[in-house]
Amino acid sequence: MSRNLGPSCKQCRREGHKLYLKGARCLTQKCALSENSNKKFPPGYTRSRRRRKPSDYNIQLREKQKVKRVYGVLEKQFRIYYKEAERKLGITGVNLLRILESRLDNVVYRMNFAGSRKQARQLISHGHVFVNGKKITIASYLLREGDELSIKERTRKNFIVLDSLKQQKCSGVHWVEVDMDNVSGKLVGLPELQDMEVPMNMQLIVELYSK
Repeated sequence: MSRNLGPSCKQCRREGHKLYLKGARCLTQKCALSENSNKKFPPGYTRSRRRRKPSDYNIQLREKQKVKRVYGVLEKQFRIYYKEAERKLGITGVNLLRILESRLDNVVYRMNFAGSRKQARQLISHGHVFVNGKKITIASYLLREGDELSIKERTRKNFIVLDSLKQQKCSGVHWVEVDMDNVSGKLVGLPELQDMEVPMNMQLIVELYSK
């Protein structure tokens, strides 16, 4: 599976937003986008270099890139998700967001079983995650409302899982229910745009793909 192995902080600088690619560590480590940082500008720019006003296309493209980076999805798979969202009833942008949020790696992260989505993908690929009692090793597996998720019994005492549960970085996520004692959870709903930790304008992505 292809992955973006570029520096996480550089990706945040490029999009001009804190993307939380390192999960909870983004809250404790010095961020390139913090007030005291001298690297608030995008990679390739300097303080003295004059920046042009971005075009409408550039704004739409950057929004798409930002969402792709947050969820760790590459272009081909992202286009597949968009086409699926377009076929469904309702608002295409909201449908796209819900598909991305239904990914197994994202749900593991939202349930506080991993410190970041990258860490969640590692747990899944190593066979530590079960959905409805069945081991799933595909990070892009899409869950449905009512699906139950659990962590392998031997892995429940792993320091990564215990530390993530202790931090409770996603405690305000109302569309999942988590049983901390049994290290399991359930997908009970789907989010709305206003529920996202990173501001996302999905309409810009719809406009980009509609051209």
